[in-house]
Amino acid sequence: MKCVKEIDVKNKKVILRCDLNVPLKNNNIISDEKIIASLKTIKYLINQKAKIILMSHLGKIKSSDDLKTKSLLPIYNYLKKLLPDINIYFSAKTRGADLEALVKNLKETEIVLIENTRFEDLDNKKESNNDYELAKYWASLGDVFINDAFGLTHRKHSSNNRIKEFLPSGYGFLIEEELSKLDLLLKPNRPFTVLMGGAKVEDKSLLIKNILKECDFLLLGGGIANTFLAVNNEVGESLISFEYINEAKKLLLKYPNKIIMPTDVVVINNNFISIKEIKKLNNKDKILDLGPKSIELFKRYLEKSETVFINGTVGLYEDERFSFGTKSILEISSSINGQTILGGGDAVASSKYFNINNFYHLSTGGGATLEYIATKKLKCMESGNVNNS
Repeated sequence: MKCVKEIDVKNKKVILRCDLNVPLKNNNIISDEKIIASLKTIKYLINQKAKIILMSHLGKIKSSDDLKTKSLLPIYNYLKKLLPDINIYFSAKTRGADLEALVKNLKETEIVLIENTRFEDLDNKKESNNDYELAKYWASLGDVFINDAFGLTHRKHSSNNRIKEFLPSGYGFLIEEELSKLDLLLKPNRPFTVLMGGAKVEDKSLLIKNILKECDFLLLGGGIANTFLAVNNEVGESLISFEYINEAKKLLLKYPNKIIMPTDVVVINNNFISIKEIKKLNNKDKILDLGPKSIELFKRYLEKSETVFINGTVGLYEDERFSFGTKSILEISSSINGQTILGGGDAVASSKYFNINNFYHLSTGGGATLEYIATKKLKCMESGNVNNS
């Protein structure tokens, strides 16, 4: 595939797939990082006098209740503020006569934002299952397809993978920049350390296994660490993934010197907060942050690393009582002699939250970046015949 600058998009109807999957709270955008990152390609298409059909997903749609909280309408309103001189329209439908009329009447430089592509998942997960007919329909709306949703490059969806079977296709400036920066992770200076945090391990289970083959050390925090800790320890009421414990046990046996886990943690128990060593946790404790000894342990690995990749956070950092671990890890990794890349919404959002931004690169991809490190491929660029989502 070619970059958008190598494709004739002048005066064309361009379907632009972006990753506008930003965190929302009460319909307010918490972090606009992904929206801002999409503007370079959007503005390029505007300058080329293209008619832009903009697509994105937002979260996961599992029931009709999700339709009320996962609309792209707040993103539409935000885009209008960012591009005040451009006519932008919103299609509340992902297909049908109303959408087709909006597209038909688009003038040069105008944009129509289509509602959350995963609304189609209510119908047998058509979007996430890379449905052929859905992709064919969306492709019929435009002349060219440009993919700039780096955060979804590890997924094969109708709107980012199969659609390219029907149109001249390319990628945008965000994907171009991401791949340029992430070359560092494909041939890292060593030691190469990956720190993974976040709430749940399920979505990253295969990635963890693959990452362990590539990195020198894997530091674990958050809910992911809890699951690994639960193999040999009491973790009380902490968030864990029970179905992954057996796999975690196998990995701990296979990579005993690579997987580095917390030795002490901050817990809450009946509203009482304390720092406890892992071996002293009881069945009522709930882990919500790293303890000071764990931070010092992680610091030793980070400071001797030449390349660091951080995905996720190590605690409930939005709560001041449990923010010290995440803030400390960011401060340490931003000041090392090596190069640090943050990947994914939570990691990048936390850096903005604490105003710690001295990093080699802030990637819009979390799982996408992890998979790229592990497989050296962008799944969405492959054939659409097999769904690997």
